[in-house]
Amino acid sequence: MTSPETVLSFWLDEIGEKGWYAGGEALDAKVRLKFKPAWDEMMAGGMSMWLTYPSGALAYIILADQFARNMFRDTAQAFASDRMALAAAKAALNKGWDMKIDEPARQFFYLPLMHSENLCDQERSVRLIMTRMPETGADNLLHARAHRDVIRRFGRFPFRNAALDRAYSVHEEAFEAEGGYGAAVRAIAG
Repeated sequence: MTSPETVLSFWLDEIGEKGWYAGGEALDAKVRLKFKPAWDEMMAGGMSMWLTYPSGALAYIILADQFARNMFRDTAQAFASDRMALAAAKAALNKGWDMKIDEPARQFFYLPLMHSENLCDQERSVRLIMTRMPETGADNLLHARAHRDVIRRFGRFPFRNAALDRAYSVHEEAFEAEGGYGAAVRAIAG
């Protein structure tokens, strides 16, 4: 059985900052092999005890938010546990548990907000990263602002449309043709 410590050791220590956003099939396969059964258990309602303390909540959020994106990249299933990650993050934030976790791991409490297609969540993500990640948050803040700008503009993430079988609007098609999310990040970075 997977424990919160197993999740955190793998993600924070073994993969580490340099690997968190590198992606690639090798990492995706490794995450699937090690954590797909735990994700299935979580989706079936398990792992609720993880949500009773800060590091357990962090592990739960990583499993629901980050690992799903690795295990199911470019499919609708990559977003299947987003609501669970968002609910866990909001509950943890309301208890101040994010501040009990050191940077840069603290960012994983904020990413479900950044991944939400809700502008209020986006605003909160930007605000939290700006105020609670003074040492390591600069890159996260850039991406939080880019995510927020995309939601302000479209109300959803056009780069998810194909995976979620959603039709593109004319404006979304133009956005994607002009470089999509990467262009949004570059525009903010200046």
